[in-house]
Amino acid sequence: MCSFSEIRERLESLKKHISITDTEISFLTTPKKVISFEVEYDKDNGKKEVLNAYRVQYNTVLGPAKGGIRFHEDVSEEETTALAFWMTLKCALTGVPFGGGKGGVKVNPKVLSDNETERISRAYIKGLHSEIGPWKDIPAPDVYTTPRIMAWMMDEYEKIIGRHSPGVITGKPLSLGGSKGRDVATAQGGVYVMLGLLKRLGLGKGNVTVAIQGFGNAGMNAARILSEKGVKIIGVSDSKGGVFNKEGLSADELALYKKKHGSFEGYPDGKNITNEELLGVKADVLIPAAMGNAITKQNADKVNAKIILELANGPVSREAEVILERKGITVVPDILANSGGVIVSHYEWVQNNTGLYWEEEEVMRKLERQITKALDETYIVMKEKKVDMRTAAYLVAIEKILAAARLRGII
Repeated sequence: MCSFSEIRERLESLKKHISITDTEISFLTTPKKVISFEVEYDKDNGKKEVLNAYRVQYNTVLGPAKGGIRFHEDVSEEETTALAFWMTLKCALTGVPFGGGKGGVKVNPKVLSDNETERISRAYIKGLHSEIGPWKDIPAPDVYTTPRIMAWMMDEYEKIIGRHSPGVITGKPLSLGGSKGRDVATAQGGVYVMLGLLKRLGLGKGNVTVAIQGFGNAGMNAARILSEKGVKIIGVSDSKGGVFNKEGLSADELALYKKKHGSFEGYPDGKNITNEELLGVKADVLIPAAMGNAITKQNADKVNAKIILELANGPVSREAEVILERKGITVVPDILANSGGVIVSHYEWVQNNTGLYWEEEEVMRKLERQITKALDETYIVMKEKKVDMRTAAYLVAIEKILAAARLRGII
């Protein structure tokens, strides 16, 4: 995961491209509110356990805070703050009228029973309920949190406030006010961006090869959607390893095999490879779709793709990006590539607050139009200022945030 010091360095580097004052840099690097608290819950064995929990409301000049809640052993205040910063940029870049937020509980979700997960989820909301709300801060799913967990959290919030409030949380099950298309939105948005960029670069989608690191919700759905569009998936991996076949892999068969066996070990239609080996696969597009810091200065030289599409948050370290740029590899930044989730989360929030619900086709039409506009704005700045794609995306987002802050009289 990118450290917050790296974020400050990156913002400082923007001074070469736009007029930005030290006061504005300070505004952009100072979170509005950092909430650190403890979550106590009863384990199934009757013992009580206390966990560290966080919620960061980074910047709200464009709207209420918005961002996921993750359950993971590596959750920390610094990580949560960095993720909330990226959410701020992501919303600004894509025209979503929200600010940036993020939350998490430091816990290993793989050792929890369903009952323990529910108790932690409800305890998290009990500790945070006064800080969230449909017009204040709207959480969503993230790493190792699910629509079911969002349902528990919404239910707990509604019990506390004494009324229905479906707009307090997005990523909910459809029967509780979730939006059609939200489950695949991150992957679908990434596909729209990838195909849009390939078109701008003059590369046809028919002969494009893709390798995907991470086969959770985003990676698996990206593989399926790309396969349906005629893109060849030649390698995939998860935390336990991967599989490679230069002739192509079936996304559906990969999903079924992993569900049955828990990993890709022994997959019959390809060669088993490690995560590190997957990074070196010769492909047109490499999609890191797992955790942050997957590509670092230690392994960036091994990358053998033309384009990296960041479906995960912060999968490429800044030091690695320098190496990749030197190699001529285009990195499509996470704040653009994986923004489909927050875009459709906004649609869910709109539907919750109006009581009018859309079919999936309409959701996807809106998503394609909105994320393609963000790609266009980024691509124009990239060409005009002769900068990398991440710098261009940052410039577009930051200009919008600073404009709103000036109008409010904050800076």
